Amino acid sequence: MVLVVVFGVALLVAVLLSGLAARTVLSTSFLFLVGGALVSDGFLGLIHITPDSEMVSATADLALFAVLFTDGMHVSLPKLRANWKNPARALGLGMPLAFVFMALVTHFLVGLDWTTSFLVGAVLAPTDPVFASAIVGRREVPAKLRQLLNVESGINDGLALPVVMLLIAAAGPTASGMEASPGKIAVELLLGLLFGIALPLLVNWLVRFRLLGAEPKLQPLLPLATGIIPYAACHLTHANPYLAAFSAGAVLAHVSPEAEASFEPLGESLAELAKFAALLVFGALLTPKLFGDLSLGGYAAVILAIFLIRPASLLLSLLGTRLSRREKLVAAWFGPKGFASVVYGLLVLQSGIPQAEEAFTLIAVCIAFSIVAHSSTDVPIARAFDVEDLAGLPDRPHHTNTPQTASLQVHPGTGGT
Repeated sequence: MVLVVVFGVALLVAVLLSGLAARTVLSTSFLFLVGGALVSDGFLGLIHITPDSEMVSATADLALFAVLFTDGMHVSLPKLRANWKNPARALGLGMPLAFVFMALVTHFLVGLDWTTSFLVGAVLAPTDPVFASAIVGRREVPAKLRQLLNVESGINDGLALPVVMLLIAAAGPTASGMEASPGKIAVELLLGLLFGIALPLLVNWLVRFRLLGAEPKLQPLLPLATGIIPYAACHLTHANPYLAAFSAGAVLAHVSPEAEASFEPLGESLAELAKFAALLVFGALLTPKLFGDLSLGGYAAVILAIFLIRPASLLLSLLGTRLSRREKLVAAWFGPKGFASVVYGLLVLQSGIPQAEEAFTLIAVCIAFSIVAHSSTDVPIARAFDVEDLAGLPDRPHHTNTPQTASLQVHPGTGGT
């Protein structure tokens, strides 16, 4: 019950400060992260949570599913078909480059064996738009940039999971009896995709019957049910829940725009609550001992992961695209490590492989640093897109024979998360 009180207080503080966060670098995500750390065993000792606690993995898993489901609803399939090349480059080239570069840095700076180093690279390869919500949520940010980051982060979670599972199996004997094979993983991915596509189509077919249909006040619950069922089905069948979540949201929004519109306010609120709960629980794991256990080489690897590896990997993958220089730089910077990395990092720790604790320490510190760095910079960078470039290097098309002027107006939007 203490955890519930702490969550309520943190939620109240976050809501009261959300207006300030929308105008500054203050991050509500950071507030929950710090709040969890303050009440943990490392400081006040009000709650007692360990990395192997079921609460940790359950809240992170639920938050990731909820976020991916709502993110999938923001993906326009017609627009994606017309502009698939940039996300494909990010996923097909940028993600593997980040994976390999992170593995090299982990091996040579942290001293983990090659298999575990590649495992760390796979865990930290997925990105999460939650901690850069001002970029993917503000209309002044170019649509192609928002789509690139949203689609990339929605799909790379499912792509990374098979690699994580295979590398855990290859890293040595496991305490949890994890077994993975390419065939089994392929079946899990296909099942997840099947659940994510079939259920929204079934629901859309059912609502067309004359005797069926939801009254207005219950309409938002129809998409909610469409999300809950595949979540449970995936866990019962060991299908990939993250691929199911993203595909279910995208298909539902495509076949039933009215359902997406009715669910959006409720869905965003539920996703925020799940996200905040997961951040609070994850923050409770960030004790002084955890940070003290990471070597100087580990901290160097964390800095390189955030400031060099992700930016360089994505910039290389976007060479030759029609994105402007500023759009490429923003896309390269916003590769935050989020809930997928938390969930996969916990899988590594709970697997019991020989270097599981060292790998998890590096992963957890990298996620914490990434949350702080990216969630505190999304608002000011998003606002910069609403100001014309005064140096004569415009990042958006201008009419010819018209003087270039700067617009200092800032459109309202969601704050930093």
